Amino acid sequence: MSRIITTKTVDIVADDGGLCTLASLLAADGIHTRVFISAEAFLETFDRNAPTVLVSSVELPGLNGLELQAYLNEINASTPVIFITGNASVSVAVQALRAGAYDFIEDPTDCERVLDSVRQALAVVASRPLPLPSKTVVAQRLGNLTEREREVLSHLLEGKMNKEIADVLSVSRRTIEVHRARIREKMQARGIADLLRMMG
Repeated sequence: MSRIITTKTVDIVADDGGLCTLASLLAADGIHTRVFISAEAFLETFDRNAPTVLVSSVELPGLNGLELQAYLNEINASTPVIFITGNASVSVAVQALRAGAYDFIEDPTDCERVLDSVRQALAVVASRPLPLPSKTVVAQRLGNLTEREREVLSHLLEGKMNKEIADVLSVSRRTIEVHRARIREKMQARGIADLLRMMG
């Protein structure tokens, strides 16, 4: 079963404690993070279709940040890349931005600047449609729904609101909200638009 990655996930690649502390900063802002000590470790679990943002050091053991960016470009990954460094030259920054980096932050201690950049990148990712899964995958996900969840899903696809569905099924509105959350999780969808695309 494929893993579920939300649109508020940030992957951090750094080999020192300085950038790794960014994880706690983002967590305080309600953003889930995963930390990797090298580009190679990051690539072992990387899914180019996952709606994530990458925050990386330029200086890394093995593949450096720019080489990691070049590889992501090579495989047509759409992951926004934000570089954070304390000692990169102007030429490195220019190279990264020309290669499509979302942002290049030269002061890793500027927390507000980092947070603003990450939030903006996450908003860009959230606005993109998720890759459409195959009919086989959709069928497998549907198979994980309970009978009541499938019933709620059918009403959602008809465009009914929570209150309308609650009235039809003689349950509380809160119960429908819980069912909707479980449907989104099991179907790996962000909302009704993704569900409509899957079921279309």
